[in-house]
Formats: sequence, structure tokens, C-alpha cells
Amino acid sequence: MRIGFDNDLYIKMQAERIRHRINQFGGKLYLEFGGKLFDDYHASRVLPGFAPDSKARMLSALADEAEVLVAINAQDIEKNKRRSDIGIGYDEDVLRLMDLFQGMGLLANKVVITRYTGQPHAEAYQRRLEDMGVTVYRHYPIDGYPANTSLIVSDDGFGKNEFAVTDRPLVVVTAPGPGSGKLATCLSQIYHEYKRGIEAGYAKFETFPVWNLALEHPVNIAYEAATADLDDNNIIDPFHLEAYGEIAINYNRDVETFPVVRALLEKIQGKSPYQSPTDMGVNMVGKCISADAICQEAAKREIVRRHFWTAVQLKRTGVGNEALAKIDLLMKKAGIDRDYDPAHAAALAKEKETGYPAAAMRLPDNSIVTGKTSELLGAASSLLLNALKRVAGIPKEHYVVSDLAIQPICNLKTEHLHSHNRRLHSDETLIALSMSSATNEEAARAISAADELCGCDAYFSVILSPTDEKLYRSLGINVCCEPKYESHTYYHK
Repeated sequence: MRIGFDNDLYIKMQAERIRHRINQFGGKLYLEFGGKLFDDYHASRVLPGFAPDSKARMLSALADEAEVLVAINAQDIEKNKRRSDIGIGYDEDVLRLMDLFQGMGLLANKVVITRYTGQPHAEAYQRRLEDMGVTVYRHYPIDGYPANTSLIVSDDGFGKNEFAVTDRPLVVVTAPGPGSGKLATCLSQIYHEYKRGIEAGYAKFETFPVWNLALEHPVNIAYEAATADLDDNNIIDPFHLEAYGEIAINYNRDVETFPVVRALLEKIQGKSPYQSPTDMGVNMVGKCISADAICQEAAKREIVRRHFWTAVQLKRTGVGNEALAKIDLLMKKAGIDRDYDPAHAAALAKEKETGYPAAAMRLPDNSIVTGKTSELLGAASSLLLNALKRVAGIPKEHYVVSDLAIQPICNLKTEHLHSHNRRLHSDETLIALSMSSATNEEAARAISAADELCGCDAYFSVILSPTDEKLYRSLGINVCCEPKYESHTYYHK
């Protein structure tokens, strides 16, 4: 994969920028962390070279200076809200995040439950955390938030919240997802610090949109596509333009709430340190793009992926019409369509040729390999084998999986596990390939080449089974499917 982003430079510059902001506020900074900390795969897709854990590694460089507050909305606990990308609840993700932070050497043993009103599940969750040795603080709803600044910045507003005692110069405020109350937690803490005679500042770390890229740069358009269901829109920051005469890109929610944030900071500190929402940010990602053309190309491919992912979600759930329509407009804005990747057309052509579900993948050298449905292998299995053989330099006509390895798995599925489909899923195919590698040197080479498929795009003519999709994602392969099922039934597993 061609690299378009300098990850080492980013970690260095970002840590320096945060240290500078800490010093700007007399040695205490509450940093609101937006987006994903440990698994920012969107950033790694649109900025080739950006490691998914880059932000976490950057924080590791600040480990001696930083501690973490994790915020979770009591209403999300009550509703058992879940992260769709990793399939766990927000309550469990708080525990996962704290483990990850502590594994990096950061102090992370404090949780703020926001919008607490006595919810039973939130109370039970607090008891569970405290039994683990985690310190828990409660923050409460404030009438008129965020507009009623006089009430908010008072003993009846932020003053009602429990103050989380922190010791480090940098306090990272993060959360399992949006709507968790990160901003309110930061401002409440600053209010309590000032009440105690301690100067503290606020800053925001959000990777996208990239403030110093053009509004219509594909990387920024890809962010809009990724958040199409949240109704986020990139816009020129009017406050920045007025204050400095410079164009900077921000998004609508930060621009809309900036007057309130500024008023709250003025109320707490006497004067706001910021003239624009862009001023609040510390993001240096735009300064570390080393090959703009590569990032533009990667971002365009991401926009197309978002089209297919949203179309499949709409097919599965009936939800997402508006998001899909917005992404289609964004594709036109970027000058691309759903056939931008030739692998898409190749998958449809293979299905038309064979009359069965088919697939295609664009490999690191931009060549296309296809897979078809056969008696023993599904399209996902066939494509994976063909791709592994291609990148390992194994001739197409060579068999790398022995029938002696495939047949027992097929028999197990149909005769003992009572499956009606004897074709191997891709995970079963890899097991068969591994078994064959004990006696077949080419099979061993194919297994060893699996890492080379990370970052490739695979297109399927039908919606992929969850089993195959999970295996492909484990290999780092981006999966895109036509929004149709293989069988015309009401229920699909």
C-alpha cells in the first residue's frame, strides 16, 4: 500500500502541540478527545500510513503527564446502548478503554456518569465499578443547558456536579461514543477548579474535519460520508474567518455551539481564550500528509465504501434512506460513483457469467482477482484463496487446498452440525488451507501472504454472511456488498 501520511511526524507534532496548550493555561488542561482513540480505522483508510492506534501512541508519549476521565451517559447505560463497530455495550466499552489506557501506562481509574437522575441501571453500574476499585462521580442534568449560562455557571448548575479530583497536568476526557457528555464534563471540571483557585483550560482533539484542508478535499468529504447518519456537515468556520481573515474548516455542531462554549468560558474565567471553534482544536493531522494525491485517492475509495455499507444497512434494517441520499450527493461532489473501483464491476460480471454469487478484490498492485460460487466453496472462500495465491505468486491452476482437508469439514457441517449448506465459509477454508500447509509448501506460502491483503477492497454481488464478513475484517480487508440477499426469503441469519 502506498503511504501518504507521516505517522511518526504526527505523533511528535501532536504531543508537542498538546504540551504547548497545557503551558498556555498555566499547567492544567482538560482535553476533550473526540473520535476513536485505539481503533481509528476510518483515519487509517483515508490517510494511508496513519496507524489506527496513532492517537493512543501519542498519548503514551505523555503518560507521565496525563490521566484519563471516562464519561458515560446514564441514559445510555439504561438503554444498553451499543457500539456497532465492535458489538459491545457502552458500559462494557468503558472497562475496555480503561484497560487499554492502563496498558499504555496512563492513570485511568475514574468514571463520570453524566445526566444522572437516579436511573436503576446506572446505580447498579456505579456499584459494579466501585467494587472494582474505580472511583465514580455523578453529573446531573441542568435545566436550559447549554443556553442558560447564568444557571449553568453557578452552584445550582455545574456546582451540583461532583468534582473529580485529578493530579496530572493533562486530563484526557473521553467516552465510548457521541452524546456521552465530554464537553460538559470538561467545563464542569474547569468551573470547580476555578472555585478552588486553580487555573485550568479546555481544548478539543478531533481528527476530522481537517481544518487546514479545503472544504471539498476528498478527506473532508469522506468524513461527511462517515457521519452521514449524524447530520454532520463540514463548513467554513465563520468565527475564524472574521477573527483572522483565514479560511478554516470545522463542522456545523462545533460552530453552532461555539457561542455557548465561549460564553461559558467567559463566565468561568472572565475571558475566553478562543476566538473560534478552530482555535479550540489541537489537531495536527493536516500538517503530516506527505502525499496529498495518495490521500485523495484513498478518501474517494472510502466514500464509495460508505455508500455500500449504508445501502446494506438500509436493506437489513429499513433505516438509512436520508444517510444514503446524502452519501450519493457527496459522491457526486467528489466526482465519483459506485463503480469507481473496478472490482465492483468485476464482481457483477462474474455473477452474470456464472449465474451465482461472485466476488472480486483489488490487490495491492491494483490488479483484480475474482471468486465464484462452486460446489464446495462459497464466493468469499473462492476469492480469498485466489487472492492469496496471486499475492504469493502461486499459479492459478495449482490447487493449494487438498480435497482430503475440505471433505471432512463439509461432512461435519451437513451430517453432524445439520447445516443445509455444505460449502465452506472463508474461516473454514483457511482452516483447510492450514491443514494442507503441513504437506504442501505452496499452501504454506499462501498462508504466509495473508497480511498482504490488509487494506484491500473486496466487492460481493450479494450481502455477505456475518461469518465471512467477520473473517475478512479480521484480515483487514474492506468489504463492500450489493444491497441484495442471495436467497429470496423473509428471514436472513
